Amino acid sequence: MMNYLKFNFRLIFIAFTFLSSGMIAQNNSKSDVYVDKEGVMRWGGSNEEVHGFGVNYSAPFAHAYRSAEKKGLDIKAEIDKDIYHFTRLGFDLYRLHVWDTEISDEKGNLIENEHLETFDYLLSELKKRNINFVITPIAYWGNGWPEPDEDTPGFSNKYGKEGSLTHPQAIKAQQNYLSQFLDHVNPYTGIAYKNEPNLIAFEVSNEPHHRGTPQEVKSFINKMVSAMRKTGTEKPIFYNVSHSVQLAETYFTSNIQGGTFQWYPTGLGFQKELEGNLLPNVNDYNIPFNEVIEANNKAKLVYEFDAADVNKSYMYPAMAGSFREAGIQIATHFAYDPTFLAYANTEYNTHYMNLNYTPHKALALMIASKVFHEVPMNSDLGTYPENLEFGDFKISYKGDIASYNSGASFIYTNTNDIAPRNLSELKQIAGHGNSRLIKYNGKGAYFLDKLEDGVWRLEVMPDPILIQNPFGSNSLDKTVSVISWKENIMELKLNDLGEDFQISGLNQGNDLKMTAEGKTFKIPPGTYMVKSAGKDFNISEAENLLNFPFNGFEARESTVDKTYLIHEPVQVSTTTEDLNIEATIVSNKEIKKVEAWFQNGNVYESTELKPTNNYDFTAKVPEKLLKNGFLKYRIIVSTAEDTITFPGRAKGNPSDWDFHLEATYQTRILKKDAPISLFNAATDSENMVIGWSPENNLVPLNENEAEFQVKIDSLFKEDVENTNAKPVYDYSFRYNFQKKTANRDLSGKDKLIFTGRALGDDQEKLMIALVMNNGASFGKIIELNNEVEEIEIKLEDLKPVKTVTLPRPYPGFLPYYFDHSYTGDLKMEDIESIQFSIGPGIENENLQKPHSVGIRSIRLE
Repeated sequence: MMNYLKFNFRLIFIAFTFLSSGMIAQNNSKSDVYVDKEGVMRWGGSNEEVHGFGVNYSAPFAHAYRSAEKKGLDIKAEIDKDIYHFTRLGFDLYRLHVWDTEISDEKGNLIENEHLETFDYLLSELKKRNINFVITPIAYWGNGWPEPDEDTPGFSNKYGKEGSLTHPQAIKAQQNYLSQFLDHVNPYTGIAYKNEPNLIAFEVSNEPHHRGTPQEVKSFINKMVSAMRKTGTEKPIFYNVSHSVQLAETYFTSNIQGGTFQWYPTGLGFQKELEGNLLPNVNDYNIPFNEVIEANNKAKLVYEFDAADVNKSYMYPAMAGSFREAGIQIATHFAYDPTFLAYANTEYNTHYMNLNYTPHKALALMIASKVFHEVPMNSDLGTYPENLEFGDFKISYKGDIASYNSGASFIYTNTNDIAPRNLSELKQIAGHGNSRLIKYNGKGAYFLDKLEDGVWRLEVMPDPILIQNPFGSNSLDKTVSVISWKENIMELKLNDLGEDFQISGLNQGNDLKMTAEGKTFKIPPGTYMVKSAGKDFNISEAENLLNFPFNGFEARESTVDKTYLIHEPVQVSTTTEDLNIEATIVSNKEIKKVEAWFQNGNVYESTELKPTNNYDFTAKVPEKLLKNGFLKYRIIVSTAEDTITFPGRAKGNPSDWDFHLEATYQTRILKKDAPISLFNAATDSENMVIGWSPENNLVPLNENEAEFQVKIDSLFKEDVENTNAKPVYDYSFRYNFQKKTANRDLSGKDKLIFTGRALGDDQEKLMIALVMNNGASFGKIIELNNEVEEIEIKLEDLKPVKTVTLPRPYPGFLPYYFDHSYTGDLKMEDIESIQFSIGPGIENENLQKPHSVGIRSIRLE
């Protein structure tokens, strides 16, 4: 840590420089937010309802800060790059739980060090872009995650979270710290946090998890609020109420102005991508104690949310809609990855968000922000699937598409065929993939902003290529995604541009000038001005038309250091189904040819994979290879400099005399009428979505067979975070089988065959249900004995049953079952998963007893 006096002198110098520049006056016209008698945050002076949406971002602290130091990076320069992206995405809100353990001592004295100074810089840069913030001064966490914690000086390190909530000296330390934190003057703005116009509200602490009595908890909260009020601040003070919700009455009758909420509807830490339609998980953000909130006229904000372990875009606007229905006023996603770390996704591996690396998801947040600014609080958007279209918003699981189509703006996350609402009014386009207006075969996001008729600003991001699972065990030495810079083909169908329009580079170092061929051109990453043929435009007139630099552009340079191939073979096909193979390939060398060499028994064949763009290649498997057997193959990539064979990334090809790698891709080719495996314990158990139970286990039976054993002590366990919850006696788990059935014809099948047993001496009841891609389930209860048996279930006997929201969400007070409006029949062409449930049909006297079942397989015949 740098010398305090030297560091403090630097801060004084910065503050003096800032004051002399006159910049401090910016945004001082804002007045403090207040909470009105209806529990709505409003801006003082104007009385306008507060709107806001953005992200959490932790670059000044902990792992992100240390990683920048390890890489020799200027953390402020990296912050500047990410803030530019926040602006491009239309964010106007920021939130962070400050790592108090890094900027305080044991007595709660504020330590003005490099972390606090960097945080001050971040806030000042956000302020310049009129991005507001919610600050949580206390995190209670150590500073290590995902690394080991360091021995930091703060009170949180000494007392821990539990001790900080109860120990008298810890409470005094927090009061002292909160007072000094709010009094702290940001040297870049010259304004104390307690008076900062862009600061909407404080949240006392992050997820305190109280275990004390109501009296103890209320006393603690009021002591924290009192310490903050003694600084003279009039900002609203919020408290985290997503945990220990049995204390809701205590929270909302204390001296706070509102409560903060979280939402992780797909759980946390699955370690790989969750499959299937997860929109049922975000159908409803039901707050069971909302009457308490309303009775006390308190406001509501969301401090963190994410669809963890999901690399799809459709979830975020749907979550935003549910939040607005629940009366949530502002929200921040958790968490935006600093661009310099996003290649490895080490900061929080269950989350992944960055405009460079996950453009479709970032654009979904841009759309979610529109939801928060345009959909009134407490709206009724209907029940799934009706709530997938509301106002100017449309959400689709199929194709992973979310869109905002207002007339003036057209934003979309993936390829779609949506008709823009009003071309004559259109001023803004942001997209990924193709639309009726833009055809683009790159993989990055793009933005078009209209400056006047016949003149647009075009910004094109480079191409991210996901090369391995981003949600697993990650490391700074492990790359999960690379960035590629290539010229991609773009076609603009904008009436005011016409044809043969002119394109010229704007960002630093971008000297490109060209004329489109009709409406089409090749474009590398960068920022451009696009003008209709013969159009005159004075660039100086454009400087004030946008809320970001006219020539701005921030993108990670190319990180492609070798040839990568991403391919997942089809697991199962039949002798009568066409079979295609697809691969994504990126290389730092020119790709000349891509081939697949096949073998099925004594039949050998090769075929060339043809490119559909700069990265995606496809080929149809020759018909003579589609015979009953194991189709094995390799993919050979020939570049201008070498030949590489996959899987295994071996140099050369299999015809070389010294080629020794034996790994191959494999697809099972079955006869047309072969049974369809939906679940095989030996191969599929690791992808089961199931709540943790210590005795659940996969047990081998022989060389090719295993049994997935589920053992639970009780069907219901009290949630310490919601001790007032009504018991639900159910233990459900689910397996998504789409990859097993993707190339199978399900028509003509009329029964399920379940193989399994009860593990104990007593008979067990197990519900087996097929879940459709709209979340509707159809099932039947079967009885298991302690001898292994095959149980036949006719599809016609499957009846509508409740769908359990899986994975179980955080917070735990959210609905256990999914409520939908589907009243139709089971459609076999739409099934995508199996739901197993222990609980339905079990007699009351047996509900609280242990239960155990062994599942070996389920197939369709």
